[in-house]
Formats: sequence, C-alpha cells, structure tokens
Amino acid sequence: MRTEHRPGTEKPDDLAVSLDDRLVTTPPPDLTTRERIRATLDMRFVDHGLIRDIYCNLHRVTDSVWRSAQPAPHHLRHAKKLGIRTVVNLRGQRDDCGSYILEREACHELGLKLVNFPISSQRALSKQTLHAAAAMFSCLEYPVLFHCKSGADRVGLISTLYLFLHEGWPLKRAMRQLSLWYGHVAQARTGVIDYFFARFLNETQDQPMPFLQWVDDRYDPSELNASFKENWLARFIVKDVLRRE
Repeated sequence: MRTEHRPGTEKPDDLAVSLDDRLVTTPPPDLTTRERIRATLDMRFVDHGLIRDIYCNLHRVTDSVWRSAQPAPHHLRHAKKLGIRTVVNLRGQRDDCGSYILEREACHELGLKLVNFPISSQRALSKQTLHAAAAMFSCLEYPVLFHCKSGADRVGLISTLYLFLHEGWPLKRAMRQLSLWYGHVAQARTGVIDYFFARFLNETQDQPMPFLQWVDDRYDPSELNASFKENWLARFIVKDVLRRE
C-alpha cells in the first residue's frame, strides 16, 4: 500500500525513498470555513503569497517542464490549463503551512498528482537525494511543474539536474537555470548549489566520469558545505530579508 511520505520522520540526509512514497495519494481533510480563512491568511501574509500573486516566477524549462514559486490554487488552475499533470513540491509536506494545505486541496480537486521532494537550497544535497532525483525524473508523469517557495534556488537546482541528467544538456548550459533572472543569488549561502556543480566540472575536466559515479566516489557533502564561503551582505538579503528556505 502506498503511504504519504512525511518529511521529518527520517534523517535529513536520508531521503532516498521511492516515488510512490513521495506521491500524495490520500485525500486532503475537509476544511472548515475558519480553517480555510486561516490557511489563506497564512499563505498570503506569512508565506509571502501576496508577492506571488503579483509575480509567481513561472517559466517554461522545456516542452514538458515548468518551474515556479509556490503556487496558490489559482496558479494551479492555470497550470492545469497549461497541461500540467504533476506538481513536484520541493518544500516538502508542511501540514501547518497554509500554502501547502491549499496546494494539496487544489491538486486533489484538479486531478493533479502531487509529489513531495523536500530539498535544501543552503546546503549540499546528500548522495542519496541526488540518486533519488535522478530516479524521479524517469518516473514522473509529464508535463511537470517544479516549485519551491520563491522559484529561484531549489527549483534552479532541480531544473539544472533535470536538463543535465534526463535531457542530456551540457551542464554549463543547464546551469543557466541558476540565474539572477530567476532570483538566484550565487553570492549568498544559496550559492552552494553553483559551487557543487562547479566542483564536479573542475574535478572531471581532465578525468571525465559519469555524474553519479563522481557523486558516489568523490563527492563529500560535508566537506563541500564547510569549504563554501558566502558574502555577508548577500546572506543578509537572502536569509533575513527574503527569508529563503
């Protein structure tokens, strides 16, 4: 039997669970009027939903993949009209977050598959998570919408991996998904994403090897996290002003 995956019940770096375990299959609970108002207020005023109503950072990656910030129900209705079949939530399940509560309800009502694939934008991903992402790309029902909170960092990471591992794009070209155009700031802690890809390119320049082999044999997330240096001003803007996750 498939069960809904609940991030937080496993170790932070142990995310190598199957797509079935990430797929939300149980119907959302019915919301009372008070609960719906509370969720809507939380989405708009606590989770920056008012800003996303003005600009949701929606962009097409390929013919079958889109990227965006956290969608509200009306964004998901628009995604349905675009042909989207699956929504991949890179923030993970958050039962106390109005954005997630309303997203889950809207996906259920619209017949969209919802997949929870929580990742961080401010620390290097574990080896298990990178393998899980590579496997996920082959199992999703396309067209797909990838989203995080702001549509800048985690979405840029997963879009880069998708283009590189699944579509076979050159990595440097795929890394254009990590751009200030989308709101990604490489000088802040979120730049650990760029640093990770740059490390792969540098270490395999003279001795090419497949990406996942490099991940298994040479990649050290702890060392990479420790060696990355961020700019203090960029850190203040991204973490304290923009409140990136």
